[in-house]
Amino acid sequence: MAEVIDSSQPTIYQIRVKSHLGPDWAEWFEGLSITLENNGDMFLTGPVVDQAALHGLLKKVRDLGMHLVSLNPVRLNPTYPEDTNKKMNE
Repeated sequence: MAEVIDSSQPTIYQIRVKSHLGPDWAEWFEGLSITLENNGDMFLTGPVVDQAALHGLLKKVRDLGMHLVSLNPVRLNPTYPEDTNKKMNE
């Protein structure tokens, strides 16, 4: 059975790129949180209101010359909604 998605709520996305930027870039990326990894990757994570906004974010990644590694919607853990890294089955 297909999962029903509530389109009235923004989808949380995690965009992984091969690059590092400082936290001052969060505003340019429409308030997404920036998490730096030791391996040179960076996560941009946060709510994206619609597909047009998502394409706008991906255009910014492209325009900065960053290598896109992955793009994933993130499911919130209903017990810990503020923690986008916890899986729902934890």
